[in-house]
Amino acid sequence: QVQLVESGGGSVQTGGSLRLSCTASGIDFTVKNVNWYRQAPGKGREFVAGSALDGTVTYVDSVKGRFTISRDNAKNMVYLQMDNLKPDDTAMYYCRVNPSWGQGTEVTVSS
Repeated sequence: QVQLVESGGGSVQTGGSLRLSCTASGIDFTVKNVNWYRQAPGKGREFVAGSALDGTVTYVDSVKGRFTISRDNAKNMVYLQMDNLKPDDTAMYYCRVNPSWGQGTEVTVSS
């Protein structure tokens, strides 16, 4: 059974930083792309960042230069370093390893 567990969310002020973590179990992490999504209150879920098997990383334009995705295949973990956070980054953040989703971790950025 695949399980994804996110952690690291919290409340910060504008300009602050958070590091999200996602631990995967029941899945061969080394053969999967891993992604972060987020869903703000009243909005749909959107792609934030992705790490592909070939090393390619991609980001939604709104977080480029501020967020960094990384993975540790040996530990089955993926991270999202979020710097210079803005109120628009407030959302529930989800780890995604197709076809599974984590339960999410909440990020709140106050102005």
